[in-house]
Amino acid sequence: MNNSNIDVIAFSEKLIGNLEKVIVGKKQVLENIVIALLSQGHLLIDDVPGVGKTMLAKSLAKSIGCSFTRIQFTPDMLPSDITGVSIFNQNTREFEFRPGPLLSQIVLADEINRATPKTQSALLEAMEERQISVDGITYILPRPFMVLATQNPIEYEGTFPLPEAQLDRFIMKIKIGYPGFNDEMEILDLQKIQHPIDSLEIVSIETEILQMQDAIKEVYISPAVKKYIVELTRATRVHPDVYLGVSPRASLGLYRTSQARAATSGRDYVLPDDVKTLARFVMGHRMIIQPAARLRNLSSEQIITEVINSVSVPGGDFNPI
Repeated sequence: MNNSNIDVIAFSEKLIGNLEKVIVGKKQVLENIVIALLSQGHLLIDDVPGVGKTMLAKSLAKSIGCSFTRIQFTPDMLPSDITGVSIFNQNTREFEFRPGPLLSQIVLADEINRATPKTQSALLEAMEERQISVDGITYILPRPFMVLATQNPIEYEGTFPLPEAQLDRFIMKIKIGYPGFNDEMEILDLQKIQHPIDSLEIVSIETEILQMQDAIKEVYISPAVKKYIVELTRATRVHPDVYLGVSPRASLGLYRTSQARAATSGRDYVLPDDVKTLARFVMGHRMIIQPAARLRNLSSEQIITEVINSVSVPGGDFNPI
């Protein structure tokens, strides 16, 4: 194991430990957050109200010392409310750009499915190209840059489904879920006097994050595991219950997140288990299920389980040494 892997492990443990002071009993969720951050991806959190979606995003930004903005999406919001707008300055007789909340490092897009598709589309360029264009001028977004979007799956009044092009730009989709009994008791104790986020410390700086993001790219993926990734994604495109399978962007997401998971597990090479564990988080939200399958209440998680069971797991030694 080289030094970069040791650094990634230390970084991951330090960040997860700090986040656990606020988000109790959800270590796997926090591990996925770190994986998405290291993979330079964006995260969609789909869960019911009150389980800590917003607090998770705030805690992450505070832990890594990055600038943070929260955008509360509403049906009357315009794209310029997110990206910013050019205003004419009468003193200088020139237009000046007033940046919107999107020009931040950690952006919480709260209840993203409440905005119209036109406003949602304002995020597309930012999420993929790390830049925004306003009045023909391009503005580069700061690094690291990460969008954490939340949506409530049980509220349909006044909501707009996310377009497939936007869903495809989220590297992972996760759920937080309700806490266990003992965890919920601990949450009550932790917030007896004040919220634990008020005393949360910065445990990393942005330069360290950029170094970690570069370090995971050096994690080795054998040809057999690369083939396994492609076979999984291609299997979704021919599944009889899937109208539209996952895109090549899903293959790239599975590739990068597997590297991040291997590094945070102390390895400098990817195992098929890394791919299998992350498949449902990376691929589930990118598929469109056939109407007949939806009537049978067939979920994307069930389809991905079928896909994983149908594709042969490669064997052999995956360590390059």
